[in-house]
Amino acid sequence: MATLAESFLADLDDLSDGEEAEEQQDVEEGDAEMLGDDLDTLNYDNLEAVAQLTSSERYQTITAAVREAQATDVSGSSTLWAGPAEEDPAYKLLVDCNQLAVDIDNEIGVVYNFIRDRYKTKFPELESLVHNPLDYARVVQAIGNEMDVTLVDLDRLLPPATVMVVTVTATTTSGKPLNAEDIRKVEEACAMALQLEEDKGLILRLVQLKMDRIAPNLSAAVGTEIAAQLMGVAGGLVNLSKMPACNVQVLGAKRKTLAGFSSTAAQPHQGFIFASDIVQQTPPGLRTKAARLVGAKCTLLARIDAYGQDPSGAAGHDMKDDMLKKIEKWQEPPPAKTAKVLPVPDGEAKKRRGGKRYRKMKERFGMTDLRKQANRMMFNQAEEEFVDGEDTIGLGVIGKEGSGRLRAVALQQRQKLSAKAQKKFALKNYGSSGATSGLSSSLAFTPIQGIELANPNQATQDDRMRDGTESYFSEYSGFRSSRAALGKG
Repeated sequence: MATLAESFLADLDDLSDGEEAEEQQDVEEGDAEMLGDDLDTLNYDNLEAVAQLTSSERYQTITAAVREAQATDVSGSSTLWAGPAEEDPAYKLLVDCNQLAVDIDNEIGVVYNFIRDRYKTKFPELESLVHNPLDYARVVQAIGNEMDVTLVDLDRLLPPATVMVVTVTATTTSGKPLNAEDIRKVEEACAMALQLEEDKGLILRLVQLKMDRIAPNLSAAVGTEIAAQLMGVAGGLVNLSKMPACNVQVLGAKRKTLAGFSSTAAQPHQGFIFASDIVQQTPPGLRTKAARLVGAKCTLLARIDAYGQDPSGAAGHDMKDDMLKKIEKWQEPPPAKTAKVLPVPDGEAKKRRGGKRYRKMKERFGMTDLRKQANRMMFNQAEEEFVDGEDTIGLGVIGKEGSGRLRAVALQQRQKLSAKAQKKFALKNYGSSGATSGLSSSLAFTPIQGIELANPNQATQDDRMRDGTESYFSEYSGFRSSRAALGKG
């Protein structure tokens, strides 16, 4: 009897076997689908199996409508559409033409690969000499199976320098002539490539004729071809008007794969707008900035055209002129530096802070009388000096004759009150009568005479404390005695 753990292991083995069987079945089905897809493209010798665009119903319908529209415009019997732009038959045809033009470019690349693979047996060096697919098809169609290239007139197809290189290379090539079947397939491919180019030119001419009516302002700014490409990739004029400017700028940009090369050679964000005349006329250093400017203006113009606000296209012409002027402004040299003259010293009165706080600060840090005397010097007299550490300090006129004092004393400077403040202070201390004090009296009691009439202010002034530095010959000096006091009475 199997245990519980063994039964779980058996279930897991069955489950894993089932998953492996399903995975193997999916792989076999995927291989079959890939093989079926490859079977359609394995017949690469057949041109119709490789290039199927010209034989499609969509291609034939659109090209027929393009020829009919051009014939209508030439005869002058075209009618004006009064409804919304999205419902205009010409607008729908232009959208289909833009999408078909992109498909034609891809189809030309496919046909070019077919021609190159077949014709490399005859002239393997030709693909490295002629890089343009359409020029390559024309040269192959002109040379054909001819071994002596000097007998073929290539002057009307290629520049003289390229013709000389192709002729010299053809004389030393190791290629061999093609058989009748291969040369027939190559000629058919060349004819198809040239026919695709002709149909594309027909479509672009119609687009240029119709874009002036569908998007007049956008066409006036960047050209009908660029406007048609933008509208075709965006999916219509209304969809283009709803896109932000940063997305409009990169419409049509292709990612370049530079394997093994420096990334500095790659120039990203270069779409259809980068190929406009405004951007190409700008210096290379400013083209990215100009493309950003044109992309922003194209968004505004697409919104104007989508809702038919300016059918005349005047807004597009004005905006194009503004862009050109702005780009010219970018290229102007910076203004020269002007030499500014220095201002006159003390030409303007200095703004000083006023008020009580500033006056107190000025009195606190102001010059004292003692410092003023130390800064003065007397004529023909040497000043006294004293040594303070390593410094020798002069005393100026301190203690000199003529100063009036034996020794100068630094008195504390007090703030001077204004007349209004003094009056307020007097009213506060002594009242409104103007008396000096309520306790002072003109009567004085003496032990000798008794009561006498005296001036209290004068007594205070005479009895004040005299400084020890005062001269004995000052107005407050002199000797007093009781007889002098009695004499006054």
